[in-house]
Amino acid sequence: MPTSGTETQDASELKNDARKNKRAETRAPSIIVGTVAAVVAALSVFYLLRGEPLLVQGEADATRLDIAARVDGRVKEIPVERGQNVPAGAVLVRIDNPETLAKHGQMKAAMAVAEAQLANVLIGTRAETIAAKKAELERAQAALVLAQKTFDRTHTLTEQGNAPQARLDQVTDTLHESERAVDQAKSAYDQVVNGYTKEERDIARTNVEKANADIQAVQSTVDQLVIYAPVASQVYQRNVEPGEYVSPGVPLVTLIDLADVWIHFDLREDLVKNLKIGDRFDVRIPALDDRRVPVEVKLIATKGEYASWRATRASGDFDLRTFSIRAYPVQPVPELRPGMSAYLDWRSRQ
Repeated sequence: MPTSGTETQDASELKNDARKNKRAETRAPSIIVGTVAAVVAALSVFYLLRGEPLLVQGEADATRLDIAARVDGRVKEIPVERGQNVPAGAVLVRIDNPETLAKHGQMKAAMAVAEAQLANVLIGTRAETIAAKKAELERAQAALVLAQKTFDRTHTLTEQGNAPQARLDQVTDTLHESERAVDQAKSAYDQVVNGYTKEERDIARTNVEKANADIQAVQSTVDQLVIYAPVASQVYQRNVEPGEYVSPGVPLVTLIDLADVWIHFDLREDLVKNLKIGDRFDVRIPALDDRRVPVEVKLIATKGEYASWRATRASGDFDLRTFSIRAYPVQPVPELRPGMSAYLDWRSRQ
C-alpha cells in the first residue's frame, strides 16, 4: 500500500528531533566538565596572586614591679597571696630586725638626755646655788676686812718698833690671800647669777638637733621594715616565705599592673618598614575564644644584637635586626592577662 506524503514528512521530523536530543545529551557532560575546569583555574589564579598568609604571633605582657627591701632582716609576715588584687599602700611584707629596733630605742633615750640638758641650760642656775655662792662671797669679804685691820695694826706697831718685821710680812701675805679669795668668790657668784653663756646654750640646742637627726635616720630604717604596694596591682609571685633571711635589693614580691597591658611582637626589620606609631590593626586572642581586639602601636624599638636574625646563606642574604613592637588595646580588655597569645595575618592587617 503506497504511503502518503504527509506520513513521510512526519517520519523525517521525528528522526531530526531524535538526532537533536542525542546531540544535546552528548554536549551536557562537556559543559559541566568545562565549567568545573574554569572554576578550578580561577581559584588557582586567585590563590597564586593573593600570596601566602604571614601569621605573626605575639604575647600579652604588662608592667611588672619587683618589690625589694632596703634593709636586711628575717621575713616576719607576708599577708598577701599570689593572684590577689591589692590596692595602693597595701602591706606586702613585714621584716623583723631586733637590732634596728633596739638602736631606735637607744636614739630615743639619747634624745631625752639632750632635751633635759637643754632645759637645764635654759632655766638657769638654781636659787639655792646662788644663795650658797653669795654666802661664800660674804665670808671672803669678811675675812678680807679682818685681814686688812690686822695688817693696819701690825704695820703701825712695826713702825713704832713694837712688832718684828716677820710679823708684818705674815699679815701682808694673809691680806693678799684674802683679796684673792674675794675675787674668786665674786667671780663664782657672778657666774651663777648670769647663768650659762650663749655658746653653751647653742651647744645644748645643737645636741638636741643631732639627737633628733639620729632618730630620724633610724626611723627611716624602721619604716622600711614594712613593705607597701606602690600602685594598685595584682600579686604575680611571692619570692620569699616567712622565716627567710633577706638582704637589701633582693626581690620579695613581684606585682603586675593590669591597668597597663599590651601586646608584644618581635618582628624582623623587613616586616616593619611600613609600620609607624599610631597604626591600628586587629589581633586575635585564642584564650578569649579567638576574639578580635583592636590595638594601636605605641612603641617600635630595636633589640640587641643577640636577638637579630642572621643570614644562613651567602647568596645575597644579609643580617636583619629584630624590632620589639608594643601595641596597646584601643579599649580596655579586663579579661586580657599577661602571657596570653595573640596572632594576626601581617600582610592583610590593614
